[in-house]
Amino acid sequence: MTCIVGITDGRTVTIGGDSAGSDGWHVAVRSDSKVFQVGPYLMGFTTSYRMGQLLRYSLSVREPDTWDVDRFMATAFIDAVRGCLSAGGYARTEDGQEQGGQFLVGIHGRLYIVGADYQIGHTVSGYAAVGSGYLVALGSLHSTAKSPAGSRQRAVLALEAAAELTEGVRPPFTVVQSE
Repeated sequence: MTCIVGITDGRTVTIGGDSAGSDGWHVAVRSDSKVFQVGPYLMGFTTSYRMGQLLRYSLSVREPDTWDVDRFMATAFIDAVRGCLSAGGYARTEDGQEQGGQFLVGIHGRLYIVGADYQIGHTVSGYAAVGSGYLVALGSLHSTAKSPAGSRQRAVLALEAAAELTEGVRPPFTVVQSE
């Protein structure tokens, strides 16, 4: 029960998220944000608040020092995430495959989607969304892609659409932006 959105123009990354927390039966508005900055990394998570807490407070990873940021993210960054989630008791093994959770990461003007199987990806569209409200948010991000609205406003519009049309997304919204 979440919606996390990300937008990049190749220089600045914007990530926004809602405040819903759910156990499947009850939705509560939480004060601990799903969107935050860890060193130079912007992050927004879905899947589990425990995973988000580990990423926010325990993840230790250096900044990419290479021209090949994709390679760094797929190797050094993901190795640090796997170690962090395993040490924190969150990572699990299912059918012989280690599983984490899904989140967005922004670094050096790039927006990455990290999958539950630890694969990384980024789209050519310059925006992404994860969580239960992701399809509605993607529709909003698509429809505002050529508008004069700034990325912060586009993120809020996408989150508002997801809150209006999906049951597990709630304001208030948190939006962070890289410098």
